Amino acid sequence: MRIPSTQALRALESFSRHGSVWRAAEELHLTRSAVSHQLRLLERDLGFQLLQRDGKGVVLTPRGRKYANDVRKALIVLDDAGGRQSTTGTSGPLTVSCTAGFASLWLCTHIAEFQEKYPDIALRIVTPRKLDDVSDSNVDLFIAFGDGNWPNRSVEQLCDVEFTPLCSPVLLNKLGGLAEPKDLLRATLLHLDDFEDWTRWLALANVDNPDSERGIVFSDMNLVFSAAITAQGIAMGDELTCRKAMQGGQLIKPFDLAIKSPKSYFLVTDYERLKHPAQSAFSDWLRSRLSQTRGG
Repeated sequence: MRIPSTQALRALESFSRHGSVWRAAEELHLTRSAVSHQLRLLERDLGFQLLQRDGKGVVLTPRGRKYANDVRKALIVLDDAGGRQSTTGTSGPLTVSCTAGFASLWLCTHIAEFQEKYPDIALRIVTPRKLDDVSDSNVDLFIAFGDGNWPNRSVEQLCDVEFTPLCSPVLLNKLGGLAEPKDLLRATLLHLDDFEDWTRWLALANVDNPDSERGIVFSDMNLVFSAAITAQGIAMGDELTCRKAMQGGQLIKPFDLAIKSPKSYFLVTDYERLKHPAQSAFSDWLRSRLSQTRGG
């Protein structure tokens, strides 16, 4: 078997994250036809099918997904090895706007690693007033939560988000356990901005006539999880941002059922800023760290 080209492997890894050829092409600064060509060549070199038709588009086959995950891990090792040899020359100011919840619950728990790797980058992290706000002209790079519709910007999906109820073990004991989804209604429901997530989850769980619009509405994810951790109610959360609280036993997942959010976290920037060394360094580090986090 021929050794696949690095460009073809990066095309596969990018396609596996984005789920679309055009987004992979945008990230890699290639045409869509060039990305499709790379994927076809990779299939030929490997001798097995990576892609299959799904309606009008294409998706990875189960074997293709497994191979893409292995490729991602290998590329992270290569990128980290190269980064250790080349990070000393990367410098300059970099302002990153990040939603408050993602910043405090995930980014700030890993950010020292980036600063150690790039000590000459003067990093500044700010939080927007709205989760999908990318309007601040003083910001180089946005980590925004939305539907991906930011016209005339480079937009890269960082991860899918799935929500599930999370609660404190103290509250769980106080409630006498939660045997089935409808038992959640015996507790205060904690909401972020609106009632949509709880409404969708209770419908998926087949809870009859749920009063999902009761409880407390917060404007900030930090407030939601502060209330949940201190047993004030049950939050709807995702396992990426709540991983440390779950690993530490502060929050537990009473049911395995989760809903896929119609929104997710995106990396958003102006096209002319894509090639800035400090910005590229942060983007590469962020992708690598997120991939490692999701992998366990």
